[in-house]
Amino acid sequence: MKNIPTKREILDWINQNPTLTAKRDIAKAFGIKGAARIDLKRVLKELESEGHLQKRNKTYRDSDQLAPVSVLTVLGPDHQGDVFATPLEWPDRGQAPKVLLNLKSDDPAIAEGDRILAKVQKVSEDDYAYTARIIRRIRTGPKKILGIFRKRSEGGRITPIDKGMEKEWAVKAGHDLQARDGELVEAEQVGPKGRLGLALARVNERLGDPSEAKAVSLIAVHQHGIPDEFSEKVLEQVQNARPAGLNGREDLRHLPLVTIDPPDARDHDDAVYVEADANPKNEGGFIIWVAIADVAHYVRPDTALDREAYKRGNSSYFPDRVVPMLPDRLSGDLCSLHEDVPRACLVARMTIDKRGQKIAQNFIRGLMKSAGSLSYEQVQKAYDGAPDEQCAPLMADVIEPLYGAYRALVKAREKRQPLNLDLPERKVKINQKGKVESVDFSPRFDAHKLIEEFMVLANVAAAEELEKRQRPLLYRVHEEPAKEKLDQLREVAQASGFVLAKGQVLHSSHLNRLLEQASGSDHSDLINISTLRSMTQAYYHPENYGHFGLALRSYAHFTSPIRRYADLLVHRALISAHGWGDDGLDEAQAERMDVTAKHISSTERRSMLAERDTTDRYLAAYLKERIGMQMGGSISGIQSFGIFVKLDETGADGLVPVRSIGNEYFVFDPDRRKLKGSNSGLEITIGQRVEVQIKDAVPITGGLELELLSIDGASISRRSRNKSRAAKGSKYKKANKSKIKNSKIKKR
Repeated sequence: MKNIPTKREILDWINQNPTLTAKRDIAKAFGIKGAARIDLKRVLKELESEGHLQKRNKTYRDSDQLAPVSVLTVLGPDHQGDVFATPLEWPDRGQAPKVLLNLKSDDPAIAEGDRILAKVQKVSEDDYAYTARIIRRIRTGPKKILGIFRKRSEGGRITPIDKGMEKEWAVKAGHDLQARDGELVEAEQVGPKGRLGLALARVNERLGDPSEAKAVSLIAVHQHGIPDEFSEKVLEQVQNARPAGLNGREDLRHLPLVTIDPPDARDHDDAVYVEADANPKNEGGFIIWVAIADVAHYVRPDTALDREAYKRGNSSYFPDRVVPMLPDRLSGDLCSLHEDVPRACLVARMTIDKRGQKIAQNFIRGLMKSAGSLSYEQVQKAYDGAPDEQCAPLMADVIEPLYGAYRALVKAREKRQPLNLDLPERKVKINQKGKVESVDFSPRFDAHKLIEEFMVLANVAAAEELEKRQRPLLYRVHEEPAKEKLDQLREVAQASGFVLAKGQVLHSSHLNRLLEQASGSDHSDLINISTLRSMTQAYYHPENYGHFGLALRSYAHFTSPIRRYADLLVHRALISAHGWGDDGLDEAQAERMDVTAKHISSTERRSMLAERDTTDRYLAAYLKERIGMQMGGSISGIQSFGIFVKLDETGADGLVPVRSIGNEYFVFDPDRRKLKGSNSGLEITIGQRVEVQIKDAVPITGGLELELLSIDGASISRRSRNKSRAAKGSKYKKANKSKIKNSKIKKR
């Protein structure tokens, strides 16, 4: 009789023969027969109890190894475009291995969170342990929700915070992660339906008290999956970073470059300086210097820091916090152009003529020292004749030349006719307790417009420089509006008494004429917002499709590498194009530009949605204390279920349910986007001025319900609405009783 193999021999056999792991396969391999199989069974059970083996469907496998055919959860692509997965089930003893998916053109489309059945093969690589081929997609990833947990005797319920989700979710006992009643939780769906027809969920994370300060932005961060914590490896890398020196750089510390930002700005990534052009052939022209923080010096390709920046794609800004793309050691210190501190920079040096046309440009990698950290209001007051102590010494050599170059650029802008939207910036001010203190519209000075024009000029220069040198780059693309969107805008314009001509090739100048018609009228804000809504979403792409809104042929993002990954790539492309060092754009990055463009375009949209949801929730909290108040506004949208109103005072959007309007039925016309009263013939259209009353505000979802009081000054009757409904209900009951009676007579 063959001796029973050792445990090590059994494990080695299973690893080398993953398809022959049943007990009889193992017995046959080692020549074990008859009663000796009892001893083999005992050894296998010992290996199982010790955690070395897992038994499944009468076969054994090494618990530290994946089965040849495994169920995997898709992790999504990394910064190189490779798609990874991880096993759905893995012992608690260690970290689950990463699996590289070898995707084929005929594989099913998969997304992060999807579950797949895959054929797995072990490999020896540094950053992953297996490769896999997809056999089939099992199902999409589990549906995730964010909501308020309510404790019940049998487990609990979760009330979603999303405005689009009304039904509660049931949580079985043991699946609640010991969440407290009223606590904010993140959960995922684990079953279709349980008792009372509610979908079943399991709590994955407890997020604390939803009424606490800063909980609103925390909700948005989790709801939209924005990474908000840096790994120890990333933090260690930035802590070891040191300020850049002059080596390999041009010394620009003599230039009085200044930063101009909001007064509460934490990082300063751009500085400007203007001097009159001494060239007699360019009389009245200027040389504009735009210096941008040299982030590429610190964020090297394919490092942990670079991978984290790529994953985030951009910084996300909320009323009470910033979720940065880079750790504060960089964004608030080494890469921030602080006053009187030497800082590494990339500079666009541009020459314009007296008409504001750019006639020359060159780029420099240098070391600068800011001559002043100024605010927009501070600079504007100085130019208007009231300089403070900081601005007074800078007037002649710095501030006045800035405005001189700006006036020239305005001439070029008027000729180019970019889209001239007038949308005041809404600022939600939060106090230390996390409560909305005020909702204001920030003033807009020429100092704001000045910096914007300089940044646009520098972005154009960067795109043209890389085109000239035939280097790959990511363009900022903005295509013209779709026909359907233009038709809707035209209807809004007509309803407001304005004209947007038909039957011509659309240019931004045509939309500017519409905006000019509305300027100064009650409909100005509505036309500006409606025009903005008609625009396509701007995005990043390695091919150049132009920028409709700015009326520019070539445009790239260069001026904000601290908060946008796209700008960092443009910096790297400039570095490699000029041969400034080994931290430029490498071949691997250049080849995956299309993947990177899609990724950072999606992270940008993610941040925009999260920022908008957060503002909606804060506004709902602010207006909850004003329930019953009457406010003015404009109708900004119409659907079959109601009308959307933008309030003048706060810019908040609220819903007037159609069931609450007047004493009649309203018929929705989807083509003309209007509601028409069945009795009075009253037409409700986009653009009308209204007076509303705040009926309800739900901070946790951002929902705002309004009641319509008047349209264009004419009151909407609310007097007999309840009576009318009661009468209709009474008529319905009588008719129903009559039907039942007739049915009984028929049966008899």
